[in-house]
Amino acid sequence: MFKHVPWGSHEDGKSSEGKQQQEEDSLTTILNVDQRGDLTLLIASIMASMRKAIEMNFDANATLSSGLTKPPASEDEKILSTNTDPATADVSKLDQEKKLKEQRQKELSAPKMKELKEDSLRFIDQWRTNVIERIGSIVNSKEEASSQLHSAPAKAPTSNASTDKKIDPVAPDSAAADTALREIFPPIDTPLSSLEEPTRILILHSTLLLLLSLEHYIAPSRVLLLYLTSSLHLHLSVLTSNEEKIAQGLLEAAKHMSGDEETQKKAEENKNSRKWKVGLASVAGAALIGVTGGLAAPLVAAGVGSVMGGLGLGATAAAGYLGTVAGSTVIVGGLFGAYGGKMTGQMMDAYAKEVSDFAFLPVKEDPHPLSSKPTTKDSTAHPSHEKKEIKDPASDSSKTLSPTSDNAINDPSSRRLRVTIGISGWLTSSHDVTHPWRVLSPSHSEVFALRYELEALMNLGNSISAMVSSAAWGYAKSEMIKHTIFAELTAALWPIAVLKIGRVVDNPFSIAKTRSDKAGELLADALINKAQGERPVTLVGYSLGARVIYSCLMSLARRKAFGLVESVVLIGSPCPSTTGDWRVMRSVVASRLVNVYSENDYVLGFLYRTSSIQYGVAGLQKIEGLPGVENVDVSETVSGHLRYRYLVGAILKRIGFEGMDLQAVEEEAAALKKMDEEEEMKTYAEKAKAQGKSIVTGADGKILFDKEGKPLMEKIWKGGKKEEEKVEGKDEEKSKAKGKDDKEGADEEAERLEKEVQEKTQQGLLQGMAQKLHISG
Repeated sequence: MFKHVPWGSHEDGKSSEGKQQQEEDSLTTILNVDQRGDLTLLIASIMASMRKAIEMNFDANATLSSGLTKPPASEDEKILSTNTDPATADVSKLDQEKKLKEQRQKELSAPKMKELKEDSLRFIDQWRTNVIERIGSIVNSKEEASSQLHSAPAKAPTSNASTDKKIDPVAPDSAAADTALREIFPPIDTPLSSLEEPTRILILHSTLLLLLSLEHYIAPSRVLLLYLTSSLHLHLSVLTSNEEKIAQGLLEAAKHMSGDEETQKKAEENKNSRKWKVGLASVAGAALIGVTGGLAAPLVAAGVGSVMGGLGLGATAAAGYLGTVAGSTVIVGGLFGAYGGKMTGQMMDAYAKEVSDFAFLPVKEDPHPLSSKPTTKDSTAHPSHEKKEIKDPASDSSKTLSPTSDNAINDPSSRRLRVTIGISGWLTSSHDVTHPWRVLSPSHSEVFALRYELEALMNLGNSISAMVSSAAWGYAKSEMIKHTIFAELTAALWPIAVLKIGRVVDNPFSIAKTRSDKAGELLADALINKAQGERPVTLVGYSLGARVIYSCLMSLARRKAFGLVESVVLIGSPCPSTTGDWRVMRSVVASRLVNVYSENDYVLGFLYRTSSIQYGVAGLQKIEGLPGVENVDVSETVSGHLRYRYLVGAILKRIGFEGMDLQAVEEEAAALKKMDEEEEMKTYAEKAKAQGKSIVTGADGKILFDKEGKPLMEKIWKGGKKEEEKVEGKDEEKSKAKGKDDKEGADEEAERLEKEVQEKTQQGLLQGMAQKLHISG
């Protein structure tokens, strides 16, 4: 990754390059000598802080939660300290602190953990050296910049304090992204922050070009730019806008070139490599991840500069900062995924043999509005809603490509320097693969949905929907809410009727979880083989989609694959909450690692009611005592696992996730409101029926309420005569009898639900197959 050093001719800012740029805007013309020194010092300080964050991830003291952090003193010293009152000292807390630290030290002393730490630091140190030498060669000198790298202070990042946020995902927060930028990437003091805004923007833009000249744009490089944006007091939109313009500029310049000679050369160099074996024949399909036909002749420096006009730099300076990237569209193609394991081609065929239906789908081309989501009662999709099947020339099998993929090859406007992959954890229709991720705006990142194991996930989704709508679950829920979710799990207080109905979901969940683990391994392999090119990847998933990400990150850590993943958000994750696992995951995530959980997720708690609970469940609780992990409590909003499907956008917006499509978030909220209203009507109808009544609705079909806010009910008439009024005591007695009947009839209900689930799943799969046959015919 770091083997190329394409800037050898730029030893200092007084080189011939500087003379050529003297009439253009560049770092050497807009900054004086002292300011250029401030720039390299700022970058060195940022990278020192990033290294410090890695060290803190493996520090026994840093891994303690805020209430148990141990100051640099012994237990006896703390008790005998003049600042500690022996009469009020919390000895049990101090003892707990000591035990926790011993536990952390034992965990961190394991050979594998020590090796992981060493490899993490070795990777970041190599990257730091390459970055500072490249930037130093332009603004002052390699020697001066290198000396600053070793002397720059390492500010302990505040983002590495274990956090626990309790939020209402429905509440508005228009400035969440900029707020998160300042909190997670706290600004480092620098004189450069007082410069005029256009100058600060040009500094940021130039640094981005210099990072791209390393022939990759890996996750640590983007974290560096996030810190730089914060330290220069710029809005996040300034960085994302620059990324968008540079991506379009590079690809626009490459689009019109012809590069047969260079393509042949690359083919010879890689003929025996795994990368090249994916095949040039699948380059067209690789547009799915952002290829624009970048197999072209070397770019002309002036061409690059002219395409990037308006970004603040002169043409010569822009091309000079890009280095060899400006001289070869083979490198540009590699940056955007033209070479290596693309998200289409023979590699995806091989993956699909191990995990059924494994494919990456572009979310931006999903034409269906969020409001068209199917309900749990009608979980199958109409054939016309399915994606078209287009034959991939690299393989005999077909893959679900975008109908406009061929046009996308020549459309640089849709390409970005970042990739985001959303993963759904259960399905009730094929729409659920992509629909939840429409809340992510394509203006910030290229957004894809990972499709895998359609039958297993659809079977799980239909099973969960059937269980939560069953009479047994409805009867038992009133009993379950009397206890906390953890009491339910540890004291085995689940109602008998629910345990009997549990067979509807137990087997589908076990199968889907196992296959999700396998999908995670394949996702890691795809990232290592650069399916995304040389760009940072952000992973977001809910339910078993989060399990896929967990498996992926653990695999990346085992294989020492650092620098690939930028940020990760796990929502309602059915994975362990142990500190050791999350420490390993944190080692391969350069930016944010977020755990979104709800203590009121009874479905997830029920699915994990067996021995797995001894390891803790991340989707039910916060991750204790680990730096760099953000815990987000959504218990007040999420009362059931199925709600996550409709809260993805609201949750991501509230935590300051980059690049949200606000209109799609509003549509998602409207869909959730409609679902809640339907559920409320169903609940009232069941209560009314139990009392021999029916609810009163208006002309619009909505329930009518009295002045006290209670739903209006009327007696059910039979044979033209009004039934006699029931005595309240008899109603209660009937309700209890009904509960008893529900328990006794749970087995029969489970059998009926299993048949319904199987029918719905098969119907959905058959409709998908019919659509494929229709298109291929």
